[in-house]
Amino acid sequence: MPLVIGLTGPSGSGKSTLAAGLVQHLGRSVVGSKAVLITLDAYYRDLSHLTLEARDQVNFDHPDAIEAELAERHLAQLRAGETVIVPEYDFSTHNRAEGGTSVSGSVDVIVLEGLLLAAFPELRAQLDALIYVDLQSDVCLKRRVERDVRERGRTRASVQAFWSERVLPMFEEFVAPAKAEATLVVAGDADQSSALAEIDALLTRLQTRSR
Repeated sequence: MPLVIGLTGPSGSGKSTLAAGLVQHLGRSVVGSKAVLITLDAYYRDLSHLTLEARDQVNFDHPDAIEAELAERHLAQLRAGETVIVPEYDFSTHNRAEGGTSVSGSVDVIVLEGLLLAAFPELRAQLDALIYVDLQSDVCLKRRVERDVRERGRTRASVQAFWSERVLPMFEEFVAPAKAEATLVVAGDADQSSALAEIDALLTRLQTRSR
């Protein structure tokens, strides 16, 4: 059964970049010969029954926006070595896209990354370790503005409004408590090689314990 490593932290902390780097790193290292990345963002609910204007009012920083039941089922199947079809999400239209991505559970490590990951006890229970990526709020805001304008077709004003009205309150309620529960806390502004070295050491301990 593969190890399941969860990555969470504030929006804009760099957890997605670290998760992608971790999967590449594991493929080259002796810690694990094969790893796969699953992002919880892929499991935002299908909102095709709503107009674009109505979708724009949905609070995507609240756990209710995630189809957690499907994510939990898929993770259990992957841990059992099965193949699942992970949905795809179009952030420009606030809706699930057609099709999905086939992902095999025949790997050594599953990396599950998501802002709201620790808000779901059933998902949290399937993790072998939870890593919290920590970063100051002002830096996170700057990064989120740049990302959402570049990748998700948002305006700077809309991103900043979302940040103050939705992101920060939801972070404090559903994300921040995960820091105290995390197996490992890494700095989001540190050199990625340092974080990967810390995670390597953690995985080595976990793999030794599971033998």
